[in-house]
Amino acid sequence: MAATEAPGGVAAVDRALAILAAVEARNEPSTLAEIAQVTGFYKSTILRLLGSLEGSGYVMRLRDGRYGLGASAFRLGLAYERQNPLRWHVLPVLNDLVENGTESSSFHVLHGPGTRMCLFRVNSRHSTLDRVEAGSILPLDRGAAGRVLLAYSGDAGSTHASLREAGYALSRGERDPLCAALAAPVFGPSGAITGALSLSGPSERFTPSNVEHMRTLLIAAAAQLTQSLGGASRKAG
Repeated sequence: MAATEAPGGVAAVDRALAILAAVEARNEPSTLAEIAQVTGFYKSTILRLLGSLEGSGYVMRLRDGRYGLGASAFRLGLAYERQNPLRWHVLPVLNDLVENGTESSSFHVLHGPGTRMCLFRVNSRHSTLDRVEAGSILPLDRGAAGRVLLAYSGDAGSTHASLREAGYALSRGERDPLCAALAAPVFGPSGAITGALSLSGPSERFTPSNVEHMRTLLIAAAAQLTQSLGGASRKAG
């Protein structure tokens, strides 16, 4: 699928970022052909922009000709860790949920027009888990966390009124047919949604009694996290 340019952006910058995102998305280094397939760009365009990305250290060319992330990407990640206070607030909440016997806890944020990112994740104590990791890019229109982010986005309209009224979402088999999830919104000081707090795992463990128990813990945790971030819960409407 061809990458798209951001409205009002600089075309060369948008293309370079799309190439960087294509390299980042894979679990192993990428060939030129693989980058071209993901971005939809001509190989000549990719090679020209890869030269700039290599020069700035964000991409490195390996001996076998494939491309991987460079040291500047690592430094950028470390800088993000230093400057992002969310970790200090979110991780204790995720750990507390799991310690209270919930399924795996995660915090998701908007990533793109149709995607979300799992920013933080704490696995449950169960032996079987759903396949979500910190850094995973997931669809925005499937799964409880995605639906929560959509419900409180600026252009949600009345489509998600019932979810906003309930204050949480429950999904079964939307993203993975064997998994289920609960999610609730977390708000920041401006009143805009900061992220979605979620609990996810195999559907078989989402029995009515477990769902009710986890829902109570989740909504309380989301309210606690909203308060610690200086936000206020939004009323349905």
